[in-house]
Amino acid sequence: MPRPPICSPPPPANAPEPIVRFVTLVAPDYQLAPHLVLAVMATESNFDPLAESPKKAQGLMQLIPDTAARFKVRKITDPVQNIRGGMAYLRWLLAYFEGDLSLVLAAYNAGEGAVDRYRGVPPYAETRMYVRRILAAIGGQRSHPFDPSVTAPSPVLGSRRAPG
Repeated sequence: MPRPPICSPPPPANAPEPIVRFVTLVAPDYQLAPHLVLAVMATESNFDPLAESPKKAQGLMQLIPDTAARFKVRKITDPVQNIRGGMAYLRWLLAYFEGDLSLVLAAYNAGEGAVDRYRGVPPYAETRMYVRRILAAIGGQRSHPFDPSVTAPSPVLGSRRAPG
């Protein structure tokens, strides 16, 4: 599997150095570009490990309890477990949406079911802004390498791809 690009945007200015170091060290284990993980984290929690949304998403990567359980996060408020759980989910979404970052980010925000239902980025203003904000933060990158052995692709992708 190809590695994420070497030349990547710098980490967000307010990213705490210990978090940047951890993500830089661990993201490759999940086949993720560190700048993608940090951009998601900046948008989700602004690097606040105690952040909690009205929908009960928690921690640095703003995992909801069901997603945390799905990716074996036992203590959602533990920063290391939370980051690892968020990276596991991103890795899964990358495989499910075959590296299409617009769909991956939309699913991280609104759930993969919503992306499948709408056969693309859902028409939610919050989700559309979320996708645009993160794509801008990562320099407009639109795709990311993925490991197809992680999960089968979304059944709706066939309708999005050109025949051939």
